[in-house]
Amino acid sequence: MTLLKKYLHHMTLATPDGPFSVIADQDHVLASGWTPDISALIELIHPALRQGSAAKTEMGDIGGHRVLAQAKQSVEAYYTGDTAAVDSVPVHQRSGPFREHAWAVLREIEAGQSLSYAEYARRAGSPAAIRAAAGACAKNAAALFVPCHRIIRTDGGLGGFRYGLEIKQSLLQREAAPAPSLRADPRLASPAR
Repeated sequence: MTLLKKYLHHMTLATPDGPFSVIADQDHVLASGWTPDISALIELIHPALRQGSAAKTEMGDIGGHRVLAQAKQSVEAYYTGDTAAVDSVPVHQRSGPFREHAWAVLREIEAGQSLSYAEYARRAGSPAAIRAAAGACAKNAAALFVPCHRIIRTDGGLGGFRYGLEIKQSLLQREAAPAPSLRADPRLASPAR
């Protein structure tokens, strides 16, 4: 059996919440978050998905990398008010069945909506597994694209967030009153409006 070397590409974008980095293989985002530390992000990727080496994709070069180009465009759109833009970015994470399902459930939570950890556990199919649901948030490698920041404590407190509570609060505030999406109503893009 020949093991093919898989290359991981990465980029870092400036955002209002600080540097946001993305690591992707040819087909999916594997990790992302508000850090310029690519090594720390690589450590979040399941070992079976990070076999290979990381190569930096220069910002002028990302047009040749479909997933990074889509991620860049989606993050920029998110920060200009189209908070649903990140929903279609392909993501791949690996873990046990509950955690993988719980990550899929996170992607179903719309911007502007937040759930308690208890409600999240219920939606993930295991109402008693509140700690496991919180663990899925804690182990989420693809922040923003898998929106663990939308999960809060039952008492309304923020709970935790790998990149800090200030960023979590900023994301929730940004999503609370999203600007209309130009994709939702093409008439809004008209200069006559």
